[in-house]
Amino acid sequence: MTSDLQDRIHASLALAGMGDALGAPTEQWSIDEIAAKYGGLVLAFDDPPADTFAGANLGRRAEVTDDASQMYYLARAMVAAGGDLDGRQWVDCLLDWVEHSPKAGFMGPSTAGIVKALREGGDTAAVGVIGSSRRKMTTVGTTNGAAMRVAPAGLLHPGRIDAACRAALVTCFPSHDTDVAIAAACSVAAATAQALATRDLDTVLAAALAGAETGARMARDSARAVAGPSYPARLRMALRIAAEERDDYAFLRRMESEVGNSVLAAESVPAALGVVAYAQGDPLRTIALAASIGNDTDSIATMAGAIVGALRGTAALPPGMLAEFKQANAAEFDLDALAAGLAALAR
Repeated sequence: MTSDLQDRIHASLALAGMGDALGAPTEQWSIDEIAAKYGGLVLAFDDPPADTFAGANLGRRAEVTDDASQMYYLARAMVAAGGDLDGRQWVDCLLDWVEHSPKAGFMGPSTAGIVKALREGGDTAAVGVIGSSRRKMTTVGTTNGAAMRVAPAGLLHPGRIDAACRAALVTCFPSHDTDVAIAAACSVAAATAQALATRDLDTVLAAALAGAETGARMARDSARAVAGPSYPARLRMALRIAAEERDDYAFLRRMESEVGNSVLAAESVPAALGVVAYAQGDPLRTIALAASIGNDTDSIATMAGAIVGALRGTAALPPGMLAEFKQANAAEFDLDALAAGLAALAR
């Protein structure tokens, strides 16, 4: 018999991927463009058009993009490492993904620069430096790549926020070595970890805030401090908007205008948690709202889906969509095996 823990890990991996696939056809679109095409929220898988990254990368209906693909490779590497992945093993995992995943053609900007340096034997510390100085551009390492793939760090540590954040920290280097990216990644890992250990949404959101503060504290000892918005402050703003709004489009528009929905970690990660809060942990509404929020829709839906899947379990997922998703991605990923491996280590 499948344990509740394994079932919820499976649901986390599945809903994250379903969100990624649902948001792939709308990535970089505006809220109005999405609403006009779909007549409201995005509620079913569609073929990504050519003006999205997934469409340009020959993605098809219900397939994951680089977002969930990296997450699944990370889960596989964590299982292979016995749950104790170190920095070298993480870099090997990242390069394995680049070498073998068909989804690696359109990786995010922070990851892309680091991967290029790693493959060419270059100095990763020199990626994004300004002129002859050692200062880096503020856009380097501040994107959401670490947060979008980090859920397995939380799935390995049910209810253990500090342990989830320590595991998340390893996966932030060398590509996302900034205070904002680390705080965001730890926030998602902590929320996912707590979601496995409770059925209470407020407890999960409190864990997201605690993880953000833990990540910010860890970053002070090991990462670059960058100019720009505070991730914990943006997260509190996103949760406040979620609590105040009652109309879907009023919520989406405020989230876009006040928090942001771009690839930056200080925007898309709090937006994802705001969606989790506003949707009250309903799996389909969570990924539908995230896929309809505009801009970095697939990443936002991946992160939100991972948390809500862990909270609700597979019985709460829309069965038709789940079956379609698993069939579309079966050639590359065995989610049952990944969930079993993570659950065995999590126990």
